[in-house]
Amino acid sequence: MKFDVLKPIFEGKRPVILGFGREGKVWLDILRKLRCCPEIAIADMNPIDVYDLRMPNLTAICGAHYLEECSEYDIILQSPGVAVKNRLDKTAKSKILSQTELLLKMKPCRVIGVTGTKGKSTVSSLIHHFLEANGMPTMLIGNIGVPPLKRFDELDGGMTAVCEMSCHQLEFVRHSPDIAVMLNMFPEHLDHYVDFDAYAEAKRNIARFQQENDITIANVDILPVECAGNVYSSAFGKQADVWTDGGAIHLFGEEIPAERIRTRLCGRHNVYNIAMALAAAVKAGADLRKCLDALPEFNGLEHRLEYVAEINGVQYINDSICTVPEAAIAAVNAFDGADCIILGGMDRGISYDVLGEFLNKGVVETVILMPDSGKRIGRLITNPAVNLLFAEDMEAAVRMASEFAQKRVLLSPASASYGFYRNFEERGRHFKQLVHALENK
Repeated sequence: MKFDVLKPIFEGKRPVILGFGREGKVWLDILRKLRCCPEIAIADMNPIDVYDLRMPNLTAICGAHYLEECSEYDIILQSPGVAVKNRLDKTAKSKILSQTELLLKMKPCRVIGVTGTKGKSTVSSLIHHFLEANGMPTMLIGNIGVPPLKRFDELDGGMTAVCEMSCHQLEFVRHSPDIAVMLNMFPEHLDHYVDFDAYAEAKRNIARFQQENDITIANVDILPVECAGNVYSSAFGKQADVWTDGGAIHLFGEEIPAERIRTRLCGRHNVYNIAMALAAAVKAGADLRKCLDALPEFNGLEHRLEYVAEINGVQYINDSICTVPEAAIAAVNAFDGADCIILGGMDRGISYDVLGEFLNKGVVETVILMPDSGKRIGRLITNPAVNLLFAEDMEAAVRMASEFAQKRVLLSPASASYGFYRNFEERGRHFKQLVHALENK
């Protein structure tokens, strides 16, 4: 489908691009191609030199009040990293248009949407892998790194777009994908939302606007889901339409024995991710046998329980994607032992009680804590048998880990990276760089 089909939406309108990151730049590229707007604005906290962008009728709105000034424009083109909260009134919010919404509204092809607090990148990539193994034309887009509209002109009716959808991308949508996958929901991104309920409501939009023949596969902890589509339940450790206990997978009444699930992914929680990906792929028309045959070829993703190196008998694992306590617990449980874990990062005010309770069992011998959330996590660990260390930064944390670990070092911060790194990828690569520097000593 060509970009020209979007022209009626923007013809004669004054749009403002809210946030000039990855998706913001794609928005500008689309508007440049359409050439139908008398005025375009870019609103961002940081300064923008519009003259460098070489586009007529382009203005910049920058500084502390950039968001409030957007209400004057006809369409607010949202970038997912911008926290709206209560800074826009109801009328202004009704003008917000996201790339995810436009993809779902135009529906140039079948769309499988995947959301969840954790696991959505792995499950999205797995679904894409399974569809490719079945010879089905597919494209992987969305929160995983390719803005939903970046390759819009390549999508056609014979293709399936697998789109990872974050809460930010779903917050203002009014349409839902053909197949919606809802993995789990934990307190997360509370710095962007007034409370957990607001975050959860944004996630639920992935299924809220489905039609009669659409499909939702949702974790039992998220049910009930209000939608017009067909809803299937999923679970870890208890029976559902799709469920596993970390061994066999039960898929719509069919049991897949554990020995048939050959994978390079670590951890029992990843068996659940595999189950959800299989369920979505099968509902999209893929052959289960071909999916299972292709599973051993899937290598997993960077920064998600990624093996880095083994130095002096100690394995180093990069799980920088981990930004909530539940994910850190799952990471520890993914292995037969992780005697050293590195925790901490941006403190967003989420509860760490469940992580403190878990670590007080002594399941990890050495806990290394980094600013800022590390201080709060440390106050929850009262077991004197736990070797509690405080590091001022990642370099100090890796140095301490090399001194105390005997078996495995796990970077699983249970915290966001912002304020210390640009994103979790930069944090994970810094960790890997420091580990490889140890190898060369």
